Amino acid sequence: MTGIRDIGALSSWHSDWSGIRVLVLGLGVTGFAVADTLAELGCSVMVAAGSADTATEEILEVLGVQFVRADIDQGVPDVVESFDPELVIVSPGLRPQHPAVVWAYGGDRTVWGDIELAWRLRDKTGVPAEWIVVTGTNGKTTTVQLTAAMLVAGGVRAAPCGNVGVPVLDAIRDPEGFDALVVELSSFQLHYLGDIAPWASACLNVADDHLDWHGSASAYREAKGKVYRNTKIAAVFNEDDSLTRKLLEEAEVVEGCRAIGFGLGIPQPSSFGIVDGIACDRAFLDDRHHAAMEITTVDELAAVGLGGRHMLANVLAAAALARSFGISIEAVRSALLAFHPDKHRSQLVAERDGIRWVDDSKATNTHAALASLTSFDSVVWIVGGLFKGTSPGELIDSVSGRVKGAVVIGTDRDAVRAAFARHAPQLPVFEVDTLDTKEVMPKAVRLAAAIASEGDVVLLAPAAASMDQFRDYADRGDQFAAALHDLLGGEADDDEPSAPPTEP
Repeated sequence: MTGIRDIGALSSWHSDWSGIRVLVLGLGVTGFAVADTLAELGCSVMVAAGSADTATEEILEVLGVQFVRADIDQGVPDVVESFDPELVIVSPGLRPQHPAVVWAYGGDRTVWGDIELAWRLRDKTGVPAEWIVVTGTNGKTTTVQLTAAMLVAGGVRAAPCGNVGVPVLDAIRDPEGFDALVVELSSFQLHYLGDIAPWASACLNVADDHLDWHGSASAYREAKGKVYRNTKIAAVFNEDDSLTRKLLEEAEVVEGCRAIGFGLGIPQPSSFGIVDGIACDRAFLDDRHHAAMEITTVDELAAVGLGGRHMLANVLAAAALARSFGISIEAVRSALLAFHPDKHRSQLVAERDGIRWVDDSKATNTHAALASLTSFDSVVWIVGGLFKGTSPGELIDSVSGRVKGAVVIGTDRDAVRAAFARHAPQLPVFEVDTLDTKEVMPKAVRLAAAIASEGDVVLLAPAAASMDQFRDYADRGDQFAAALHDLLGGEADDDEPSAPPTEP
């Protein structure tokens, strides 16, 4: 029989969590952090998931967490029903229509996501850190990392966390504590967000993505808009993306919260922008109606890999968030010029005979691929994968003038070929149709090399998810680099393979 405790009243690490029956649905990086946290709090914890490696199962057993291996895509098994959880924590990868999620909401149970749980527990080490939250279809991770670097350069104890790789629950349990957490939030996490009150928030951009998960474009946009809710100090929006402004206008923020814009044009008062090749702050200075503060130049940013249009937008958004926290212009500039973008984000892998080979495997949707493609003038484009309910047609139409030829990979090749035939019939399009996943990239780079000539960029910007033929986007990028290494005889980047990302 379900307990009568008021789960909603549990709002602190120091509340009495002992003995509460909690079910964790899913066991990725986030699900494990949830189970570990709840076990530390003294809860009675069960995890239900389709699989777990042996080491993880052994750790769960040591923690006193019951692991139920079950195909939860078919609903929950009898052992979960018998456990009769009072609280269910849903891992962010599980869509709202998932049978186990529908079951969780269908009974007399409280259902949270990991972010709401972390918010309630954020006072473990004393005074809670302020949260700066970031979402967007693209650019989230870079912006989060940039913002955290700026805060640290300004003397703030800060860390990037959330969908960027370190679960928020791990960050709030750090024994040293933080002054600020910069939290990347995916649309999945935002769907299950609950009530938080961040210091500052940003939605970088919105373009259709994950429609198969959310069910519709409107549901996806609604999830993204939750990032602004209850923001206390600064809500940052993209002046070049009217939808972000609309989402902010519709949001309920704390009275006195400022709307801060960023864009690649000349900044208006209370915004960040570009003037004559100089990135400027016209928001956090006394005379913002008549003056602006220079952050750094576009040329300096280009020298550290932050010169593309999409990277410049990320820089401006991060600067706005950091400046809202009182970080000096000097610290912002110092962090920018010391920053190194992650692998697989517009990464130059090799250059030979005047041809540049660029890995932007992180471009897992059409919006990200558009930003990448528009950074170059003549592109041989490696494109394809899983399109998650979206179509590449509009993207192909908009970039056809700068694409010299295309190499199509992935299981959704038919749709890509049809889109090229409809929107850019003049372009040469080649297809990698092998069923051997280890041969996809070797064939793709050979085909691309046959098309490319001096002055071209061979760009891996797939505009699609990777799990049809690769472990994840990092694996896709690593295989691209390895194939290129073999083709060019050792002149490609020899870095070690990247660690896999956490959530989609």
